[in-house]
Amino acid sequence: MVLPQSSIVMKFGGAAVSSPERFLSIAQIIKNKMTTHPALVVVVSAMGDTTDELISLAHKVHPNPPSRELDMLVSVGERISISLLAMALARAGIDAVSFTGSQSGILTNEAHTEARILEVKPQRILQALSNNKIAIVAGFQGMSKKTGDITTLGRGGSDTTAVALAAALGAQHVEFYKDVEGIFNADPKSSAQAKKFDHMSFASALAITQAGAQVLQPRCIEIAQYNGIPLWVLPFETSQTVSTKNLGTWIGQQECATATRPATPIFEG
Repeated sequence: MVLPQSSIVMKFGGAAVSSPERFLSIAQIIKNKMTTHPALVVVVSAMGDTTDELISLAHKVHPNPPSRELDMLVSVGERISISLLAMALARAGIDAVSFTGSQSGILTNEAHTEARILEVKPQRILQALSNNKIAIVAGFQGMSKKTGDITTLGRGGSDTTAVALAAALGAQHVEFYKDVEGIFNADPKSSAQAKKFDHMSFASALAITQAGAQVLQPRCIEIAQYNGIPLWVLPFETSQTVSTKNLGTWIGQQECATATRPATPIFEG
């Protein structure tokens, strides 16, 4: 079973979930999106600087903490976010259910703190969607296929979670709600001449992120390209007040319009 063709995956980064009030705003964005895309999967990151704070806490206890236990610790951040968003959606009258990475069927290798996704078995997500519920997924984390341990996907791993789920579910595209207006040819905070791209190829977006632009994790762009999934980077703040039709930056939209998706999703293993 795959999702209806109009379904999408929405991903909200740490800045978008930095305060309790932000979860209420996200709930409204999701409610608006449901009018055109009734089957939604939402991936969230940890709140604000939570991951950095947890890593700092670990190093206060151990200067070189065991990687397995570090993954166990930092995966808490996303679990906080998914439960709070489910509560915010309930307050808005929307049925939703939250899942950890392992509950979502995200299976990885055993490389703690930098795991790669080998397979996605999203049965519980599909069950929730078939019951007309929003599925909320903890980004950045999965479960080792070999050991059953919790693993994390490295910095920016929630982006990769969102695209991997879209590939497994056959979603139309992935929307990334960020604290930027889109992708620019220079840092807009330091250059008044910075120009926003309305559309980019996968290759161009990958080159920019590999050169240091921290808009998306490069691995998520690679998975999107393998599977023919367009990506849309949107500004979180503006998306609450105006139509999103002409906002942000599309990645790979034109390439995917003429491409055929692989019969079996391609991940990282």
